[in-house]
This record gives sequence, structure tokens and C-alpha cells, in this order.
Amino acid sequence: MNKILFLVFVIFFAGCSHKKISVSQKAFDKEDVYIVYALRSEEIGNYSTAAMLYEKMFNKSSKKEYLYKSVKDYMYAKEFDKALDISDRYLEENPDDNELLRLKILSLIHLKKYEKAKKFAKELVKKTKKSDDYIIVADIYLKQKQYDMAIKYLDSAYSKNYDEKILDKISIILYLNMQKQKEAIARLETHSRMFGCSYLICNRLASFYSQQNNIDGLLSVYKRFYKFHPSKDVLDKIIKIYLYKKDYISLAEFLEKTKANDEILFEIYTSLKNYKKAYKLGYRLYEKTGNIDYFANATLFEYESTSKKDKKFLKKIVNNLKKVIKEDNDPLYLNYLGYLLIDHNLNVKEGIRYVKKALKKKPNSAYYLDSLAWGYYKLGKCKKANQLFNKIRKLKDGNDKEILKHIKQVNKCLKRNKKV
Repeated sequence: MNKILFLVFVIFFAGCSHKKISVSQKAFDKEDVYIVYALRSEEIGNYSTAAMLYEKMFNKSSKKEYLYKSVKDYMYAKEFDKALDISDRYLEENPDDNELLRLKILSLIHLKKYEKAKKFAKELVKKTKKSDDYIIVADIYLKQKQYDMAIKYLDSAYSKNYDEKILDKISIILYLNMQKQKEAIARLETHSRMFGCSYLICNRLASFYSQQNNIDGLLSVYKRFYKFHPSKDVLDKIIKIYLYKKDYISLAEFLEKTKANDEILFEIYTSLKNYKKAYKLGYRLYEKTGNIDYFANATLFEYESTSKKDKKFLKKIVNNLKKVIKEDNDPLYLNYLGYLLIDHNLNVKEGIRYVKKALKKKPNSAYYLDSLAWGYYKLGKCKKANQLFNKIRKLKDGNDKEILKHIKQVNKCLKRNKKV
């Protein structure tokens, strides 16, 4: 064979055979131009043209990447017959190309040739043992509504790396398609306790519990989710559920542990009349926010929660309340300060002045009038006190236990004065 004939022979077979060429290596003239046109076609959604360009590039270069892109773009263009034809032609010569076989299976699924697709998918999964390939088999069974078999293959996929997305898919099939709600929830719960309550798993559990109106289950999920992913949204849901259940003690314990919302915790302590915890938290909130109401309420609760009320303690409470009324002239605080000064005989006349200021704002308050009457009693003005109590009896709250005690004392005073 002469040199010229040999050269022609080599060139001919080089052009017809699929020799291996590096992806980065330029295989033919204007390859980069083809690539630009193909990418532009994809960009504007013209996948059919892009597929043809990649097919040409593959024929010119033998680069598998172009082959795969061509098949995928034919699929994007919904030209599944063309995608299947290319896959079949190349697989005849290269039966071990799993990537192309995978694309062939997907084309068959889109063409609703489920039995053929299933046959090849099972062959593929035997070779690869890959999670994604188990999912492909499961998806075929799902389309055929063979849920038990779908779960079997999804379980095999899940066991590879405990992918939560696969478990989520399993749980939906069990819950909605197979009516196995308990099993669906049990699987999700097991995963969440082993690997943590992720956003996907916790939301799925919350969805199922919500559908079943399982408040306790819902609360449990949100608490676990908050532990790993604290957010205001989840916290609000937890608080709402506790409030709905009227389980204030458990809510207080949760807020104490997480330190998630001291403002609400303060309100709970107040409603539970846990004044000792309330006043300590109130002072902390005042330091944090500068809100005088926290300081005022903390002072009142400290007074209510302390059994030993010596002069030093009373002086602290009085000074605190005087600080409060400089910023907030609320009648509640005025009356409280006045009553303390009166009841503990610290300065009865000064106490009466504060009570009168409170009464200017709320003249028909039974409690404020009681404080004033008690002040008169402390000054020995029992008749004046009695006149006020006659008015108080006709008002709302006029039969309060503390008021009735004061009335008894005033009546005793009046009797003593008659005897004199």
C-alpha cells in the first residue's frame, strides 16, 4: 500500500470511528461555535435545535458529554422518541453505558412504556446499586400504582444513606396512597429522633399531626424543631399551642429552659401568681428594656412575695414606688404607694396625699376609697372613714374581703368611741 493510499485509509476510518477525545481538547473546527449556538438555543428554550447541534458535535468528536446533552435536550423538547432512538443506537455498541441507559429508561417512562422501562431499570439497579436507580424503579411502580413494590425499592434507596427526601416520599405514599398513617408517622418520628428534626421532616410530621388534629404530637414536633432551628415563627406556634391547652406551667418551664421570650414568661408568672419569680424577672426586664412598668410591677410583686417586711425592706419598696411615679403617674402605683405608707404606719398623712391623687383619676374606685378610709382610720377619724365605707358598699368590689376587714375595724372604733 503506497503512502498516499494509506493516509486516505487512516483519515477515513478516523472520521468514522468514535475515538476518545478529552473534553477540554478541541475535536473539530468551529467546535466552539457549535457550543455557543447550542447554549443559546437552550437559553431561549429551543431544546430541539440544541439537541440536534449536540448530536452533530458528538458525531464529529465522539465526546460522550455531547451525546448525553443531545438526549437530555430531546427530552426537554418532549421528543422522547428521538431521545430513545439515539440511546438505543449507541447502547448497541456500548451496553455498559449506565448514564445512557438511565436516560433511555426515563424516555420509556415518559412514553408510558412502563414494563420495558421497569425491565431495564431493574437491570440497571442490579449493576449500580445506586440510590437514584432504586428511586427510578420505585417511580415506575408508583405510576403503575403498585405501592408496595414502590415502597420496597424506596426502602432500599433510603438504606443507602438515610436521605430524608426519600423518607419524605415514602411517608407521603404510606399516608395518602396506602392509608397507613400510623406507619408513615412512625417512620418520620424514628428518623427525627435518630438524625434530628430537620425542616423537611418536621414540617411533614407537623402536616400529618395537623390533619389528625393531634395537638400533643404537633407540640412535640415544634419543640424538637425549635431546639435545632430556633425561629420566631416556630416559637409563636409553640406558645399558641400551650395557651390553647391552657398548660401555663409547662409553657413557663419551656420558656425558662429556652430563655426564648422573657416578656411572655413574665406574664405567665403574673397569671400564675408566682410573684417571687415574677419580681426577679421583672427587674431583669427593666434593666434590659428600661420600661418602667417592669420595674413597677417587679416592686409590687416583691412586696407581695416577701413575708418578712422589716423597715429596711419597706423603705426599699417605698423608694422604688416613688421612683416609678416620677415617670408614670398611674393611679394604681399612686394608690399602692399611699396604702403602704398608711398600712405600715410609715407616714399616714403622706400616704393619704398619694391616695387622693389616685382618686382624682379614678374617683369611684372601691379600692382607692378603701385606702383613703383606712388612712382616716389610722388617724383616728373613724366617722369620716365610716362615711366613705357607706359609699364603698354601693360600689363594684365593695364586698372585697380586705375592704370588709377594714369595715369591721372601723365599726369597732366607732363602738369604742361611743363608750368614751
